[in-house]
Amino acid sequence: MPHTTGTDKPDKPLGTANSALKARPERRLENRSRSRRPRKPAPLPGDCSLKVASYNIHLGIGRDGQLQPARIAGVINELDADVICLQEVSRTHGGFDMLAYLSAATRYQGIAGPTLVTAGGDYGNAILTRHTAGDVQRWDLSVPRCEPRGAIAMLLNKGGWTVRIVATHLGLWPGERRRQIRKLIGFMQETGSMPTVLMGDLNEWFLWGRPLRWLHRHFKETPAPATFPARWPVFALDRIWVEPRHALRDIGAHQSATARMASDHLPVTATIHFSAQAGAKS
Repeated sequence: MPHTTGTDKPDKPLGTANSALKARPERRLENRSRSRRPRKPAPLPGDCSLKVASYNIHLGIGRDGQLQPARIAGVINELDADVICLQEVSRTHGGFDMLAYLSAATRYQGIAGPTLVTAGGDYGNAILTRHTAGDVQRWDLSVPRCEPRGAIAMLLNKGGWTVRIVATHLGLWPGERRRQIRKLIGFMQETGSMPTVLMGDLNEWFLWGRPLRWLHRHFKETPAPATFPARWPVFALDRIWVEPRHALRDIGAHQSATARMASDHLPVTATIHFSAQAGAKS
């Protein structure tokens, strides 16, 4: 028999030692592979439907020359839209506040975007919304030696979607509008791509003009119902564009008897449907 001492230990079989050494790195590799498994993708948002409108209210002065804010409120209630962008909204300091009146009369949240501010009051754009507004920005589109102009950019959250609503009213002169459209597109590009609805009175009389061509290039061409003058509409001054284009389902002018009298413009309305499935296919 081989001689052993009290401190000597019998040798372990080589097979056992090798299997122990091999087992550890295998377990480590197994753990690493588990940690690197891709996470499940976030669920796609559900469908989101919106009815929107743009309305130049002409200070609340109708075709009969009468200031009747109640008629404007009546038209807004007829529209029954989720979001309405308004132009030519005035407020007199210490006097009548058109936006506050319309918000109370129609139960919409009002967001002001004045572009012309004087000692007597202010005047400009506004948004009425039935949904809670997120981030709100006011973009300056003013051109030197012309009436100040601007846009309101509001983020709207509905059904898991974040939709950017942009409300504007452009200037009277062709060169002025060209500069304003370049600024407007630049602001939208700077703030990132997202579902967007651009609405407002563009004052663009020339269908072949560069402002419309640039907007068609950015959003893709969109139908343009005539909205001005309200009694016998001929010109499509009030416009709605949607990104992505396939989300736009319907667009038209609201031609009720009250709308024909309440302002010199008719409202333009659109039905929009954002769908994650449609977005994935486009």
